[in-house]
Amino acid sequence: ELGSKPMSNEDGSVWITYNGEVYNYIELRQELAAKGHSFRTKSDTEVIVHCYEEYGDGCVEHFNGMFAFAIWDKPRRRLFLARDRVGIKPLYYVEHNGLFIFASEIKALLEARLLSPRVNEPAVAEYMVRSYVTGEDTFLRGVKKLLPGHVLAVEDGRVHRSQYWDLKFNGG
Repeated sequence: ELGSKPMSNEDGSVWITYNGEVYNYIELRQELAAKGHSFRTKSDTEVIVHCYEEYGDGCVEHFNGMFAFAIWDKPRRRLFLARDRVGIKPLYYVEHNGLFIFASEIKALLEARLLSPRVNEPAVAEYMVRSYVTGEDTFLRGVKKLLPGHVLAVEDGRVHRSQYWDLKFNGG
């Protein structure tokens, strides 16, 4: 019950909805407690909230796991989305006429009725050739996926995406 979502910090200024698991949350919890953060639960969800309070957008660099989450930073009127490094957990979004919606499943976005479902022919063609779709596109026009190892922030009506992680190969 104490780990249910959405969850907030102590004063309700930061809220999270989350899908996944942060494997190193116990170590992070200890680090954050040493920095003065107090916890009501033993959940990894609350650790993410306090990590965001402590490190801001850089919180994602501290997580080992599979996750997709959204944080509403009420004082800043800012939405922050993040996806795990290799994209195990999905996160989709739509920007339409000044509105921004997100979900872990495309069908939830369609329920909002902001856009008419139309096939994204280039994405389907790419899938037929490669067996996957590169980039942010999906099979539906207007529906994007947040790429693995990326974060997205919505603030002052603007959307900013950035990459926080990439697989590096040491050549030989």
